[in-house]
Amino acid sequence: MKRILLFILTNVLVVTVLGVVASLLGVNRYLTANGLNLGALLGFALVMGFGGAIISLLISKPMAKWTLGVRVITQPQNADEAWIMETVRRLADKAQIGMPEVGIFDGDPNAFATGAFKNSALVAVSTGLLQGMTHEEIEAVLGHEIAHVANGDMVTMTLIQGVMNTFVVFLSRVIGYAVDSFLRKGDDRNSGPGIGYYVSTIVLDIVLGFAASMVVAWFSRHREFRADAGAAQLMGRRQPMINALARLGGLHTAELPKSVAAFGIAGGIGQLFSTHPPIEQRIAALQNAKG
Repeated sequence: MKRILLFILTNVLVVTVLGVVASLLGVNRYLTANGLNLGALLGFALVMGFGGAIISLLISKPMAKWTLGVRVITQPQNADEAWIMETVRRLADKAQIGMPEVGIFDGDPNAFATGAFKNSALVAVSTGLLQGMTHEEIEAVLGHEIAHVANGDMVTMTLIQGVMNTFVVFLSRVIGYAVDSFLRKGDDRNSGPGIGYYVSTIVLDIVLGFAASMVVAWFSRHREFRADAGAAQLMGRRQPMINALARLGGLHTAELPKSVAAFGIAGGIGQLFSTHPPIEQRIAALQNAKG
């Protein structure tokens, strides 16, 4: 709950800063003179930017269960499920978080963690991962996902995405109005924005959206190193996580839905838009870590 409150406070502060900067630079007067209400635009940017991000966060668990067909273990049906439950419980206790829901889904090797609150998260592993790894390697993967939860990565990623969304919505519309004003010099603007505004806004939403995605992906890659280090700390040594990453490097990993892809153990396409660093870099970071 504390992180959610900080999330809301940060959202308000971001919008406030945008409003203050716009006023100091005279953008407010320019927009008002051209028929655009800055307060209304900031409110729209807040709703579109942070609103969508926080709704996505709040429904992340049920959506993950539905899209991947996750079967939550309520009562272990065999020795393997009992071992997974006990391992997650032990790691969660070490990380000082509440026991997450534990689930299994069919597919190639991968795992993920999701949920809006760190004391009621979901950790899920694929059948391919369970079949293709040793218990020690699976424990390292589970430790990686528990570290994501303990670090509050789900909320942090949502915050970063929300900030980026807000800037995209705000800047695309401010620039769109500027372009439209330039193209319609001397025209009657009482009829509202012209085609220049709508075309510019659509193009800028796409272009700035790509730029924002690169920022979010960069942060996601950075936080993967922290989760790897967190798994090593939870297990008391680095080698199991190194072995698990090396194993994943030789396997075809499952592609996760976009809503949880950033919290998987592996994934991402393209250097700039990848949510995960290359396996080799992650292994090197663990090997070079102090302690």
